[in-house]
Amino acid sequence: CTPAEADCSERGLREVPWSLPTNISSLRLGYNFISVLGPRSFSSLPGLRLLSLAHNRLELIHGRAMLGLGALQELDLSHNHLTVLTPEIFQPLTSLAALNLAGNRLGELDPAVPGALPQLRALLLQDNPWVCSCGILPLWRWLSRNRERVREKSLLLCRVPEQLNNYPIMAFGEESFRQCQETSLSAQHYITFLIIGPFSFIASIFFCTFMGSLVVFYHSLRRDPHCWRRPRVCRVH
Repeated sequence: CTPAEADCSERGLREVPWSLPTNISSLRLGYNFISVLGPRSFSSLPGLRLLSLAHNRLELIHGRAMLGLGALQELDLSHNHLTVLTPEIFQPLTSLAALNLAGNRLGELDPAVPGALPQLRALLLQDNPWVCSCGILPLWRWLSRNRERVREKSLLLCRVPEQLNNYPIMAFGEESFRQCQETSLSAQHYITFLIIGPFSFIASIFFCTFMGSLVVFYHSLRRDPHCWRRPRVCRVH
């Protein structure tokens, strides 16, 4: 890496280098082979303002990878292999103004991810394989309320299902999600279901057994009604 510019692009790196000057404000790690960002990957760089990890092989970012980057203003994670991102990753980035997630493998994105960035002014999400089902409704609502923050909105296209391939996400309206019913259950509700479930299952077994016995008894009476009326004649030896 060149200490003056902190440009470590195209160096065949498989992890973030540790021998970096601690006073740098810009770090470019593009076009390498980095696949994982572990905890505190940049904790020794508190003054970092720009971080680029574009065109790597990132698949996993630890929830504490960005700790210590409170001064970071621009983060480029474009053209990687990211499929899932959690809000926890971005919570330390209290000064982040621009986030580039274009060209990854995101089918959905929790709106709490951009929501965790209070200073966010520019978000890029194009060239991802978006799954346009009910699961994308929360993100669509966030995008609709924050249009001024989203760059290249016209390039946000559905990939799945096939009949919506290349359909613009921002062209949807609220009526498009009419059949989507959002249900949110509290932990107390789940516990209640877990308790009631086994008891109702056992009760249903007893009920079915009882009803089955009644049916068998009823049919036996119909086949031989004299056994009920004259028990002495129809004794079983």
